[in-house]
Amino acid sequence: MNSDQAQKFVPVEKSPLHVTEEQRLIGIERCESYAASIQDYLEARKNIPAGLDLADDYADGRKRVLAALGGTGEDWQDWKWHVGNTITDLNTLGKIIDLNDDEREQIRSIESVCRWGISPFYASLMDRTDRDCPIRKQAVPSGLEVENRTDEPDKMVVTYNSPAPLVTRVYPDRMIINVTNACTMFCRHCLRRRDIGHENIVYAQKDLELALDYVREHPEIRDVLITGGDAFCVSDERLDWLLTELGKIPHVEMKRLGSRTPVVLPMRVTDELCDMLARHAPVYLNTQVNHPKEITEELRTATDKLIRAGVILGNQAVLLRGINADRHVMKKLMQDCLRVAIRPYYIFNCKKLNGIDHFRASIEDGLNIMEYLRGYTSGMAVPTYICTLPKSRGKTPVMPQYLLNINADGKARFRSWQGFVVDYDDAKPQAE
Repeated sequence: MNSDQAQKFVPVEKSPLHVTEEQRLIGIERCESYAASIQDYLEARKNIPAGLDLADDYADGRKRVLAALGGTGEDWQDWKWHVGNTITDLNTLGKIIDLNDDEREQIRSIESVCRWGISPFYASLMDRTDRDCPIRKQAVPSGLEVENRTDEPDKMVVTYNSPAPLVTRVYPDRMIINVTNACTMFCRHCLRRRDIGHENIVYAQKDLELALDYVREHPEIRDVLITGGDAFCVSDERLDWLLTELGKIPHVEMKRLGSRTPVVLPMRVTDELCDMLARHAPVYLNTQVNHPKEITEELRTATDKLIRAGVILGNQAVLLRGINADRHVMKKLMQDCLRVAIRPYYIFNCKKLNGIDHFRASIEDGLNIMEYLRGYTSGMAVPTYICTLPKSRGKTPVMPQYLLNINADGKARFRSWQGFVVDYDDAKPQAE
């Protein structure tokens, strides 16, 4: 017996959804206006490079990278080969993309200030000749990183918010355990570049034990984020141990991971890693995708494995000038994230820190983007726009103003996403 046979249906002349022909015409006219409101995006979308459409270009990039590193097709599938062959020298980089003398000199000027490194996979996504390629801008050092060094870092985040080794805590019921300073690629817009130094470090076991002790001793902590660096830069065994210990603490309800590795080195998402994560489901993982070019078939394969393992995926994009600070690009990014099962979670306004000022877009730029997302695309494609305030005052949402006022006569006045001003009958406030 199928579901239709299991239920009783009564045939009717008109369904509850029946409308008159006049009403239908009004509906058609309204829908035509909705379609017209996104025609500019539909046209602009044709010129936005998207990774899911660039398989042939990326295959060419892969050949260049393998030739430069002397690798094989089998090596390409081995994430440890990628880590061991991280591109950190000019000669190798120059075999993969075109670099002029000025660019080479700029990269040399950066090396004494902070390190750089590009995973072979991510290098294969870079356009060989286009210096405005959004992948290239996020990966290849620029002389602007040296020029933009006028501001002191916000030391308070570390100095006054670490009640135990490797712990960062700035909220009532959640905290971070930092497990490493290592990343599979060092993004040029990184907010933690002061922590990455010049060597990879996996933090001491004794300090991790003290961090876990802090969680055990504070029953208000219900949500723990394992990050760094990048959580996927530590071994499966260490991650398994940490997740197991957190799972033994009764008041810990959420276990989260922070990792950009699924984007910049998706081969790291192995069957073994996913089998381990499945034992701790649900695990929440926030990654960082900043441009549609980063959404590749390899990322889709990785996210498919992760969701089958009970991992719930979110995206924390950073608003970056010259990369995604454009309403059409950001909309395409949010939509393509959903295509590979990553829920848009945050868009961060890029903070004012040493070496990254050239990436910063204004708060107003971000608000204009949010204005163009809400109502114009699926609600699931609309993240929260965030400014991380100085002096450890936390993530603060910023959004367009839709509530105009609340009147004493019980009316609330709104501006709709289309710009209509509408009164709304409000309920009486509850008594204190």
